[in-house]
Amino acid sequence: MADSPPRPPVQIYLVTPAIADVAGFLPVLKAALGAGEVACVLFTPVAGDDQSAKKLIKEIAPTVQGAGAALLVSGWPAVVARAGADGVHLSDGRKGLTDALEGFKPERIVGAGGIRSKDDAMTIAESGVDYVMFGEPNRDGRLPPLEGVVERTNWWAELFEVPCVAFAPDLAAVPVLADAGADFIALGNAVWDHDKGPAEAVALADRVLKQRDHA
Repeated sequence: MADSPPRPPVQIYLVTPAIADVAGFLPVLKAALGAGEVACVLFTPVAGDDQSAKKLIKEIAPTVQGAGAALLVSGWPAVVARAGADGVHLSDGRKGLTDALEGFKPERIVGAGGIRSKDDAMTIAESGVDYVMFGEPNRDGRLPPLEGVVERTNWWAELFEVPCVAFAPDLAAVPVLADAGADFIALGNAVWDHDKGPAEAVALADRVLKQRDHA
C-alpha cells in the first residue's frame, strides 16, 4: 500500500478580540503578525451598523493583507466584500450559511464555527465551506474542555478533507491540537493576554509548529 501524502504544515489562525478602535489595536497586531507566519486573521468589529463595520474592516485590511495573511470577518456578511476582506466566518453553525456560500463562493472564503454536533459538522462540510472550526469560545466567553476539542479534531482529520481549525485555549495546547490533526491552530486570548506580549506568543507558537514540522 502506498504511503499517504504528507499533510501540509499546520498554520496559525489569529482571532482578534472584539475591536471598536482599530487604530489603537494596529501596533499590537502589526507586532504579532511580524513575529511569525500567520495564515489568517479573524476580525470581530464592534459597530452599530453596516457602514461603521465597513469602515473598521477597511482600516484593518491593509495591515493584515500586507503581512500576507487572509482577513476574515466574524459576521457582517453584507459588507465583507465591499470592505475588501477575504471572507467571512459564521459562528452559529448552519445559520446564514446558505446565503454566505451563494454570495461569497468561489471568490471569497466561507468558514463555519459554533458547530454543536458531529452531524452538524458533516452537513456543514458537505455544503462547501472552506473550513470548520472547533473549540471556539461560547457566547458567554467560556471555552469548551480541551479534551473534547482534541477528540473532535482527531475524528475530523481521520475522515474528512475539509480543513479543520482548532481553537487553542493556551500555548500549551498548540502542539496537542496539531498532533490531533488540525490544519490551523486558532489563537485568541492566548496571544493577546500573554504575559510577554502578543508578539512573543506568536513567535513561540510559530517555533513550536515549525519544530514539529521538521521533526
